[in-house]
Amino acid sequence: MLTILGFAMIATFLVLIMMKKMSPIAALVLIPALFCVFVGKGAKLGDYVIDGVTSLAPTAAMLMFAIVYFGVMIDVGLFDPIVRAILKFCKADPLRVVVGTALLAAIVSLDGDGSTTFMITVSAMYPLYKRLKMSLVVMTGVAAMANGVMNTLPWGGPTARAATALKLDASDIFVPMIPALAVGLLFVVALSYVLGRRERKRLGVLTLDDVLVEDKPGFVKDQAAAKVEEKETEAVLVGAGAGGSADGKSPALSGGSGSGTDADADDDRPQETFAALDPARPTLRPKLYWFNALLTVVLLTAMIMEWLPIPVLFLLGAALALTVNFPHIPDQRARLAAHADNVLNVSGMVFAAAVFTGVLQGTGMVDHMAKWMVGVIPDAMGPHMALVTGVLSLPLTYFMSNDGFYFGVLPVLAEAGAAHGVTPLEMARASLVGQPLHMSSPLVPAVYVLVGMAKVEFGDHTRFVVKWAALTCLVILGAGMLFGII
Repeated sequence: MLTILGFAMIATFLVLIMMKKMSPIAALVLIPALFCVFVGKGAKLGDYVIDGVTSLAPTAAMLMFAIVYFGVMIDVGLFDPIVRAILKFCKADPLRVVVGTALLAAIVSLDGDGSTTFMITVSAMYPLYKRLKMSLVVMTGVAAMANGVMNTLPWGGPTARAATALKLDASDIFVPMIPALAVGLLFVVALSYVLGRRERKRLGVLTLDDVLVEDKPGFVKDQAAAKVEEKETEAVLVGAGAGGSADGKSPALSGGSGSGTDADADDDRPQETFAALDPARPTLRPKLYWFNALLTVVLLTAMIMEWLPIPVLFLLGAALALTVNFPHIPDQRARLAAHADNVLNVSGMVFAAAVFTGVLQGTGMVDHMAKWMVGVIPDAMGPHMALVTGVLSLPLTYFMSNDGFYFGVLPVLAEAGAAHGVTPLEMARASLVGQPLHMSSPLVPAVYVLVGMAKVEFGDHTRFVVKWAALTCLVILGAGMLFGII
């Protein structure tokens, strides 16, 4: 019964948010509360929620102060050179923009933290996607998949959990998996190329000067005039797309339906500009650039080396960054207020997710679901338990936390595999396959940073990314089997 209710609760949640019948925060809170009553444990709901909040409180604290820290770094201009370099590579070509998104997300993912990756990637790419009217779900989907592949780094989490659960060395798990993971990353880049070609076909290509013409220093546009001009421009360019452009340029801003989301076609909102590149913005601190760069390097190094808990590191980093860059109290308040929307949105999502995970674990639904899935595996599949584990890692890491999968399910699967001669190392490597899909799970706090900063509905992101992320997982699994790793 608990197995059925567990799957029903997850299915209900996904259907409601994908159909936009409920907001993610409301669904994460109300649906598990309702199912907790169905299970007959409504009296213990408070205990389950407190347990869930307690387990996720450090994550919420980390995200809150990480958003403040990186928000301040963006304000003071630390990432301006990165943004300019990406713009130079992309050249306002949608194909290059999408490929650049995948490469940037993969590179930044080397720090092992998904939230950091998404904050930097979205901050750099969002203005370009908006100005070119590109699909924002393409940006979130490509970033999530690239980060999912890189999330298997030994300091990223899953590999360390698998090593701990099966009492193995993390390097013995990860190093042999590098060829398969490299194939997975190449597939993400190839997929971004395909998606970029689709966007290029839908939008055309502009020159970089066309994109940045309104972002020159000192340029100010009236909000109402911006709205009128945007609508008129769209109308003209849609007509040009049907019968050809009068000046011979591609109808790059025609705003067709394509594969985008409704966030891309909001006619009532003025077009956003490259504020991050405005050399005249008052928050810039060019004299403190190297201090901020050194502070960020030290912070990321301390995080990788685990000198202090990550929430403590970002708390100290945010406080130091604010104090040094904005020594006056009113300026500090202004920076905090500027990033309060993102902080509240993300931390609210995390605490709401704590209700969902608390009920799943507290009622025993997760345990029953895991045991049921292990129990339905035919005996004939025993010698192929590594393959089975790789396939099961897709739905299981999507519907439960990494802790639940690696500490609750993987040992059971490994024991079953050992009875048929499958080594724990093979099982551990196969368990990493599902990470590209896991990074878009509603139980992963970092995904709310991604969709929140990109202003994309979680349901839109889910509908777009699930099929591609699952295909990426299967490519990694196939490569692992082909190379004899799994």
